[in-house]
Amino acid sequence: MLLLVLQLCSCNEAWPVGDATCPAEQPSVVATVSSDHGEPSCQPPPPHIPVAVFPYDVDPVQFAMNLEYTEAEFFLHAAFGKGLDQIAPKLALGGPPPIGAKKANLDEVTWRIAAEFGLQEVGHVRSIQRTVGGIPRPLIDLSAHNFARVMDQAFGSKLNPPFDPYINSLNFLLASYVIPYLGINGYVGTNPIIDGYKTKMLVAGLLGVEAGQDAVFRALLFERRGEAVAPYNVTVAEFTDRVSALRNRLGRCGVKDEGLTVPRELGAEGAICTNVLSADMDSLSYARTPAELLKILYLSGDEHVPGGFYPEGANGRIARSFLGKPRHGADEVPGN
Repeated sequence: MLLLVLQLCSCNEAWPVGDATCPAEQPSVVATVSSDHGEPSCQPPPPHIPVAVFPYDVDPVQFAMNLEYTEAEFFLHAAFGKGLDQIAPKLALGGPPPIGAKKANLDEVTWRIAAEFGLQEVGHVRSIQRTVGGIPRPLIDLSAHNFARVMDQAFGSKLNPPFDPYINSLNFLLASYVIPYLGINGYVGTNPIIDGYKTKMLVAGLLGVEAGQDAVFRALLFERRGEAVAPYNVTVAEFTDRVSALRNRLGRCGVKDEGLTVPRELGAEGAICTNVLSADMDSLSYARTPAELLKILYLSGDEHVPGGFYPEGANGRIARSFLGKPRHGADEVPGN
């Protein structure tokens, strides 16, 4: 036990979580690559518009923090049994802890994915705060009961027993299908309405990793698409199709979401029925507005009626404007 503790601590003394299976530290081949041909030129070309962040960039990018907080808390708790309050408490900006989040019963591969993605989300929250300022973490409901409500709405009846995202790896992957994809939609929708070069670089970087995370979840689920999810005798593919259909219904803006299989005419170039990545007729990612995202995340179909993952509503000027409430909710962050 003492050896395990020492291994965990040695990975990063200041970090409250770690990976005891990391090999002994040694120089990385990637990290030690250097040029023997003089000073390398690694700077990007100067921006066409030399403004880092425009004032109108701030609100849409801060809105994205609601989803980043949600993903961070879900993945961190599932992997480590602890969240931002223990791992990076300053990033929560005084917001309340999530409801019902807990450590999941995961196999090794799924645990590693959850752990890595959770730690990545810490970086996402920090990078947004550093670039445009932050909003407090909203009250987030990550309880098994809330995920059960999502699945019940998706199927149009109560599953028995209630769906539990923390009980095993497959259920966790299905629950992970619910949230990260919406982050992709949000960033695709945000990109055209921001202009600062630092803001656009931030959103591009966030979108790249969020898309990668969603692709991992969808690929793992696609491998098991014909498997029945116990004890419901419903396949993985049908679960994803039901969740996607629910998000389309709640979003109320047409089809912007598809499960792991689709009719051939909806597949890439109308030629295939597999749908590992959800995309439009030109294989481009769908965009959603903040109002659409809130309709889905509130599980109410109405951006003015909070509930679902945000019982008291999401935070930031955009979300609070739909509720007629102060910009950040209970806690105002000075200077943002």
